[in-house]
Amino acid sequence: MQTNDRSIVTFTGVSHALVHTYELSIPIFVVVWLETLPVTTALLGTITAVGYGLFGAGALPGGILADRYGANSLVTAGLVGMGVSFLLLSVAPGVLTIAVALGLWGLSASVYHPAGLALISTGVEERGTGFAYHGMAGNAGIAAGPLLTALLLLVFDWRIVAGLLVLPAVVAVAYARTAEFDEMAAVSADGGESSDTRGTSSEQRSDGGTDSEPTSSLRSFLADSRALFTVGFTLAMLVVMMNGLFYRGTLTFLPEVLGEFLPPVGELVGVFEPDSALAAEFDLAYYFYVGLLSVGIAGQYVGGKLTDRISIPVGLTAVFAGLAAIAVVFVPAAEAGLGPLLAVSAALGFVLFTLQPVYQASIAKYSPPGDRGLSYGYTYLTNFGVGAAGAAIAGYLLSTVGADGTFLGLAVFPALGLVFAATLWWLDE
Repeated sequence: MQTNDRSIVTFTGVSHALVHTYELSIPIFVVVWLETLPVTTALLGTITAVGYGLFGAGALPGGILADRYGANSLVTAGLVGMGVSFLLLSVAPGVLTIAVALGLWGLSASVYHPAGLALISTGVEERGTGFAYHGMAGNAGIAAGPLLTALLLLVFDWRIVAGLLVLPAVVAVAYARTAEFDEMAAVSADGGESSDTRGTSSEQRSDGGTDSEPTSSLRSFLADSRALFTVGFTLAMLVVMMNGLFYRGTLTFLPEVLGEFLPPVGELVGVFEPDSALAAEFDLAYYFYVGLLSVGIAGQYVGGKLTDRISIPVGLTAVFAGLAAIAVVFVPAAEAGLGPLLAVSAALGFVLFTLQPVYQASIAKYSPPGDRGLSYGYTYLTNFGVGAAGAAIAGYLLSTVGADGTFLGLAVFPALGLVFAATLWWLDE
């Protein structure tokens, strides 16, 4: 990769990793809160859905600001806000303060994806590779968040752990202030994109303006939005919605679900004394969950590379088909023993995260570069905003029909995603 490409990928990778470090530490805290606070899975699912919902709701204004002001300062402000939110979580006396802290985290984190992905799509010449490395960094954070949280919880109270998690934000902000790069290096002087990218040419918009105009007023925002929502982009957004609902519904309570199928830690001969204090604090489900998320690093890499080599709608169709099948067989496989549970969990982690760079590339394919921040704003409003309902849906299903019914219910989302992706494939023929 060129120097500018490397600088952008490093900047976005560090920021992306931290966003997901915080995001995926929350399900570990959820397990602790269920044990220590007077809450049900339905109530806690709703609380976390609010925080995750704001994670999506702030994406659209974040995308507008990214088109106008650029990525660096916007992402840095988001990093600061995330650190402050976990500082508030560390002093939370109860559920209400937890809800406020998660809401602040969601708003702060919401600006990252539209800004970061717009930056890659307009600044990185090797876009597919940039998405791949960006996704891998995100999955490193996805794995590090729950692992670090689980390890710290072996020693400290959850409030102290939340306070210690502020420190990575301080380091990331310090790095972000030194990062320098050309945000539009992959966009040619006439407004088009470089020849090795897959995005739509950015010439004259249907409203008579050009993509270089900032989205600075309600009128221009509405005009840009109307021009953006072509049939292809709308179908891509429906694909993103199905991903978000399945992603959030699956991952929010997955540590709790895994705990139902894993053996007691005392059965791990030679690892712990069954009655030791460490065994009492050690939850194998946490580490199984981390392993599943770590497999996603390989999925991100494969998905990113595939976008440079195959048709994006074909890739979307294949990945959704795999996710639907995995959701249907997950609980039967888990009930069959530790080996099948390990295999189906690895498959879920790999395929779930293979999807992310593919749908990110689909947004770049069906949107003009000058409105890329706006397009990714809509993307993550849908993915994390609408997708946050998946946490509430999963919490309700777990409390009423158990793990088997929950996974069968969640399988509807990738099945619908397959239909939308296949339609996109058909329209591209």
